[in-house]
Parts: sequence; C-alpha cells; structure tokens
Amino acid sequence: RIFSFLDVVTLCRCAQVSRAWNVLALDGSNWQRIDLFDFQRDIEGRVVENISKRCGGFLRKLSLRGCLGVGDNALRTFAQNCRNIEVLNLNGCTKITDATCTSLSKFCSKLRHLDLASCTSITNLSLKALSEGCPLLEQLNISWCDQVTKDGIQALVRGCGGLKALFLKGCTQLEDEALKYIGAHCPELVTLNLQTCLQVTDDGLITICRGCHKLQSLCASGCSNITDAILNALGQNCPRLRILEVARCSQLTDVGFTTLARNCHELEKMDLEECVQITDSTLIQLSIHCPRLQVLSLSHCELITDDGIRHLGNGACAHDRLEVIELDNCPLITDASLEHLKSCHSLERIELYDCQQITRAGIKRLRTHLPNIKVHAYFAPVTPPPSVGGSRQRFCRCCIIL
Repeated sequence: RIFSFLDVVTLCRCAQVSRAWNVLALDGSNWQRIDLFDFQRDIEGRVVENISKRCGGFLRKLSLRGCLGVGDNALRTFAQNCRNIEVLNLNGCTKITDATCTSLSKFCSKLRHLDLASCTSITNLSLKALSEGCPLLEQLNISWCDQVTKDGIQALVRGCGGLKALFLKGCTQLEDEALKYIGAHCPELVTLNLQTCLQVTDDGLITICRGCHKLQSLCASGCSNITDAILNALGQNCPRLRILEVARCSQLTDVGFTTLARNCHELEKMDLEECVQITDSTLIQLSIHCPRLQVLSLSHCELITDDGIRHLGNGACAHDRLEVIELDNCPLITDASLEHLKSCHSLERIELYDCQQITRAGIKRLRTHLPNIKVHAYFAPVTPPPSVGGSRQRFCRCCIIL
C-alpha cells in the first residue's frame, strides 16, 4: 500500500534494498501510472515490452513522450498486455506508424486520452482504426501529423462522438470540410486547437460554433482567413468560452470583439497578438463584460493607447483577476499605462518589449505598488562616448528583467 504512492525512480531504488522489497516494489499493482519523460528518454522498445509484461492489466496511464527509440513492434506487445490502458502519451515518438494505432484499436478499447503529436508517419488509416476500436476516446492530439486530411477526421468523429478535446495544430491539409464533420458529430467538444491550419475559413469554424455549444477553448492563431464572423458565431453559440487564441488573425476588428465580450462573460485568457485592427474600444468592452480575465496579450496591437489600458485597469477583472498582460511593440503606450495598472494587485507579469515610451522610472514606480511583479522590457541603447585612443566602445541593445 505504501509503495503504491511512490514514483518510478523511487520504486526502482526500493527494489534494490532487498529481495522482499524487490517483489513489493516491482509488483504490477504499483505501476498503474508511469511517466518516463523526466526519468529516461533514450529507452529501447524492449524496455516498453518488459514494462507491459510486468504491469499487465494494472497499467492505466503511460507517458513515453520523447522516447525516439520506441517503435510499432514494442507498442504492439504493449497493447496486447495492457488492455486497460486509458491514457497514452506518444508525443514525439517519431518511429511509430499507423501499425501502432491498429494495435491500440484491436486491444485497447478503454483508451480515453491519446497523444500522437509530431508522429509524422500517422495518416488517415490511424484515425479510421481508432474510430473502430476506441469508442471511448475523449482527447486526441495529432498536432503536426500533416498527412491527415478531412477523410481521416470524418472517419474519426463518426466512431468517437464523445471527443472533448481535439488538437490539430499544424495539420496543414485540413480545410473547412473537416471542421464541418467535427461540428456535426462532436457535441461534447470543449477544446479545439487549429493553430496554423491555414486553409480554415469562416465557414468551417461557424459550423463548429453551431454544433459545439460546450466549447470552452479555441485556438485559431495563424488562421489568417477568419473574420469577425467567427467572433459573432462564438458570441451567439458558445457562452462558456474561457480561452480564445487568435494571434496573427489580422482581419478581426473591434466590432467582432464587442459582440464576443458582450456574450462570453467567462473569458479568462485571450491572445490577440498582431490583431492589428483592434483599438481601445475592444479593451473597453473587455473591461465591462469580462470580469474573469486573467491573461491578455495585445502585443503588436499598435493602435492601443493609454486610454484603453486605463479602462482595463479600472475594469472588473483588474483588482483580483488579471495576472499577465503583454504589450510588446505597442508604440503608443507610455508610463501612464503603468500608473493605470497599479490597482491590479494580482498582476504577476507584464511584457513591454519595444515600447519606446516606457521608461525605467515608470517601471520602478509600478514596482513600488506591485513588488513581486516581473517586468520584461527593452530600453534604447546607451549613446556611446566618443572614441578614445583610436578605439570605440561598443554598446548593445539591452534586455532587462526587473
């Protein structure tokens, strides 16, 4: 019973104490959750096979993240021996192919969470296999599996309608048709990541909003084709939205964010970096309607001014919620903005790189009110003195962390 609370490293050490402890420590019932990432990443397939034989049906959770030497054969043995596995992380196991998913489909019907990120040999065949053999699947990460197309997504969602989290970052072949399948078959979806899915447009995402009313987290950063129509659809259909990441979506404007803020009052994190059309008007709406806001990125939003930060600093989220605000490359921001943020007692970090009107004195005044805050800022290079003795001292642009 005591050994069941120990981690992998401690169990291995205990196994060396005596024969009795060896038996206890290596008992399969103590190895229900294994994460090798911080222990040993250069393992070979035979290690996984040995673990699976020892743990058998006891194993519920296994992380092989970053284990480059593990391939399809080892995972077939694993699937045969560990049929009660529920959480499996194969992120970065680049040797595996569709054969692994075929094995999981055949033997691991209780699988709920599967991470295949950066397993670039995975194709639509894997998604079809998972659909047929893993109906309980709730979370799937196939980020950077860029061979996946709409056909694979269609097959997946028809058999795994209970999906709650789907990570498709870097799946560059996906288009609106794939999103329409998700919207039609995944009403329980809570988290969706579409970062850098460059072919996605308003049509596909609107279908998601209309079919997935429980959506709480959406990342569409880099989907440069989307417009305010998406923000309107989110506001009308997804009132539980907590996280929205739309960095580099330059067509979004104050009009869309006004609709969003007025309808999605549970927003906690927003990444609006390089949404270059937004102005102080967006900040005014967020300050009024989003009292739970904790993290806000406005980097490269060059139209933001001190007045917008003033409204944010006086807003409902300011006093005990707002923790991080990023204002890199906001050229109109001055020390006055720092004065407006003094009342944000929960503020932990502020980014001010390339805010040329921010001064050291302004940062020091902010820190008198918020002594634990981390301020990241660039300051202009020091003017070099005239050359002395034929040599010239070089000064570089300095980055300071206060």
